[in-house]
Amino acid sequence: MSEGIPTRPERGPTREEKIISLAAELFESKSIFSFSGIDPESYLKMKATEKEYPGYTTPTDEIIERLKNEGMKVVLGKDPQSGNVYILPAGSTNIEMDSISPKQLHLSEEMDEKLKELILLVRG
Repeated sequence: MSEGIPTRPERGPTREEKIISLAAELFESKSIFSFSGIDPESYLKMKATEKEYPGYTTPTDEIIERLKNEGMKVVLGKDPQSGNVYILPAGSTNIEMDSISPKQLHLSEEMDEKLKELILLVRG
């Protein structure tokens, strides 16, 4: 009976769904990654924001130093389906004070492929 009725074409996951799925996978794996550095343009923006709103978050250079020393992990926001993804120093649980966005990370050749894919997806 349904022979003449066109079916809805199959669609792949949206960019946001891919981000959520990949971030959840990295979060649940509890992986700790080596810090690859901050994208230079992002660093300048972070420093400008820090200067404009002092004390709003942990100072940029302090977060970077912790990421270098502790490594970094992928963390989901309070509502995982919102697509909010953060990078934290491995020893931190404080999203509000210690987080950076995956898009602020410097891409490197030796970086974990799934983390690299997440960064590129978040950058859009």
